[in-house]
Amino acid sequence: MAIRAVVTDIEGTTSSIDFVHHTLFPYAKKRLRAYLREHAGDTAVQQVLQDVEGIEHADLSLDEAADVLERWIAEDRKLTPLKTLQGMIWGEGYAAGELKGHVYADTPDALRRWHAQGRKLYVYSSGSVEAQKLIFGHTEYGDLTPLFSGYFDTRIGGKRDAASYRAILQHASLPGDEVLFLSDVGEELDAAREAGMQTLQLIRDDKAKPFAAHEQAKDFSAVLP
Repeated sequence: MAIRAVVTDIEGTTSSIDFVHHTLFPYAKKRLRAYLREHAGDTAVQQVLQDVEGIEHADLSLDEAADVLERWIAEDRKLTPLKTLQGMIWGEGYAAGELKGHVYADTPDALRRWHAQGRKLYVYSSGSVEAQKLIFGHTEYGDLTPLFSGYFDTRIGGKRDAASYRAILQHASLPGDEVLFLSDVGEELDAAREAGMQTLQLIRDDKAKPFAAHEQAKDFSAVLP
């Protein structure tokens, strides 16, 4: 069956894990409290704070909510209010020219090739949709966002839950065997396969744990040539 769409992870797949953990996360953490204070009246920030309280089941002051968010960063929690707030902070960083979205050198060529071949491209990452668009919209290779047909984050479900991938298939209006999911994480690939998708694991570096159950590639040159 021909592949008509590609759904790709970001960290360790299109982009370096180190960029996220050593550049983006510290940038957001350093500015988190000041951003909350400066934008406390914004509807989007108020919603983030309400969501934090809902998860913690407690009424929190702004500083207490900031404590929780900083703890979630340290724990690398994949929680929607944290990811949403990080995306807001990163947005200011990209706009100020302090951040540049990282993608591997082979990523733009592969995305453009697949797009030119008529395949639909989607992103599914634990980072917010807004953060995903910022990464791909501010790369040294130009704005890559026009190549994508859609973006998905934790609002559609967890990345190790097959139901999330079924929801993506429903959105794309394609059967699973016509959709290829790319990731460096075996448990995510397992969930995508359970939902009926084709899968391929990227082994970009020694941070990736090979899962023999899935086909593997060291970079995009070996993916849908």
